[in-house]
Formats: sequence, C-alpha cells, structure tokens
Amino acid sequence: MDGVKITRLDDRLRIEINGELFSEYHFKDVSRPFLYPIIGPDGLPMTRDWPMKDADNEEHDHKHHRSLWFEHGEMNGVDFWSEEPKAGRTVHEEFTEIKSSRDEGVIRSKDKYVAPDGKVVCTDDRTIRIYNRPAERLFDYEVTVHASNGDLVFGDTKEGMMSMRLNETMRLAPNKFNKGKPTGHIVNSEGVRDGETWGKRADWCDYHGPVNGKIVGVAIFDHPKNPRHPTWWHVRDYGLFGANPFGLHDFEKKPAGAGNFTVPAGKSVTFRYRFYIHPGDEKEAKVAQRYAEYAKP
Repeated sequence: MDGVKITRLDDRLRIEINGELFSEYHFKDVSRPFLYPIIGPDGLPMTRDWPMKDADNEEHDHKHHRSLWFEHGEMNGVDFWSEEPKAGRTVHEEFTEIKSSRDEGVIRSKDKYVAPDGKVVCTDDRTIRIYNRPAERLFDYEVTVHASNGDLVFGDTKEGMMSMRLNETMRLAPNKFNKGKPTGHIVNSEGVRDGETWGKRADWCDYHGPVNGKIVGVAIFDHPKNPRHPTWWHVRDYGLFGANPFGLHDFEKKPAGAGNFTVPAGKSVTFRYRFYIHPGDEKEAKVAQRYAEYAKP
C-alpha cells in the first residue's frame, strides 16, 4: 500500500513506507525496545548492524548501542543504559495503538523499567509517529515517563538518553576498516562542529557522512518543551549520537549530582524528539529551517 504500513510480527513491528522497509520496532525478549534497521533515503542503512547481526567492516564495541533507542544510565540508581549483568531492563507491556495510513503511521506502547532484583522502578508511555515523506525520512519519538512507584530520580551521567549508533562509514573518526576513506561530520545549531559538539547545548544536532558513496545525514531535534531545553549532546566521533539533559557533571564539570532530575511520585515527565533523515549535509537539507518549523509549527 502507499503510505505508512505497520505490520505486527511475533517479536517486532515492521514499518514500511510506500512499500519499502523503513524500520522494525523490536520489543520481545530484548533488554529494551529499539528500532532496527533504520533505512534512509535511497535505501541506505543509517545505523550499524552489530550486535543485531554480524557485518563486515564494523567494530564490535558497546553492545548496548542497538541502532536507535531511548534509555538512561541512572534511574533511582539503576543502570538502564548498558547490558551488564547488574543493569535493569525496559520491558514492553502492550501496544495501545498501531495505525497505518497514507500520511502517517503511529505506534503507541507501554513499558516498565525493571531493576535486577525484579522491582519496578517506573513506567512509560511511548508514541512513535512516522510520516510519509518520499525524499526523506521523518519521525517523532515521544516518551512520557511516570514516577509510578515512588519518586524517580534521573541521575547525573553522560550515559543517555535518546540515542542512535550510526552506520560505521558515517563516523567522524574512521574505524580500522575505513582508514583513509572519507569521514562524516557533526554540526549543531550553534555552529559548533565535529568533536567540539560533545557535551554542548544546542536545539539540534546533525551527523552526516558517506554511506555507499552518498552523503546522507540524521538530525535530531530537541523540542522546546523538553526538560532543560536546549539539551546537551552525548555525540561521539565513533558514531554514537544522543540527546541527554542530565549529564552536567560529565559535560560541564559541575559537582557530581548537579544534573539530577527528580520526578515526584505520581507525576510524569515527557521527552519529545524529531528525527530528520536526509540526503546531503545540514545546509543542503536545510536543517535549521526544518527545526524552526518543528519548534514553532
């Protein structure tokens, strides 16, 4: 069918745009839900394959970097970022809506955050809204986290939060398989570039580089209503790309705990992001203009 079609399979949702695979939302028997693959313009893969599957010319580091995910490294003291034995798990509970249509597809779900001892730390409601844009890929990812089991503290750590791990050939620092080949670049809304973008605040950040000989990019937009907007960026030269409003100690050398954020028991906090996957660099893709349209629709 034309438009955005979402099909439920046993362990994942398959998302197609005008008959072509865009992504799959993996939710069963995983440490956390994640989107993989992410297929951009011209059918190009925007995220790395490992650890979901082995792939040539990819380094096997950070096994918890699963394509595109939402998670934080300290929630009431529990690590929900890594996949270490003492880490928590984000467990999918149910889908409350799965909608396909010509203009957009919608996925709504509920999750619970479970500590290693089995205690539920908190819960969330997620909405992923995928738009039908033939020349690009555009989707919104919204998470409302509920302090459902007492006060909830997002801890001050760089390890988080709305994140991607990009295709290895897009990296700013090439891996051992791509030495001497063209690399990617990072730029944010303040004009800061490349390695200097790590730990800086910005409305948006764009990471672009070569995939199969073509320059493509991903911009992540931080919504103006998000806590502590504009967010800090946990964006690395090896392809990690994340928005994190809590890591003040790591990002700005503030005292440990300065970035802690408390959600009182029974209350909620909502995080909203837009992903804009585009051909070319940030100027060709008019990322600044597209952010302005998002921020003030």
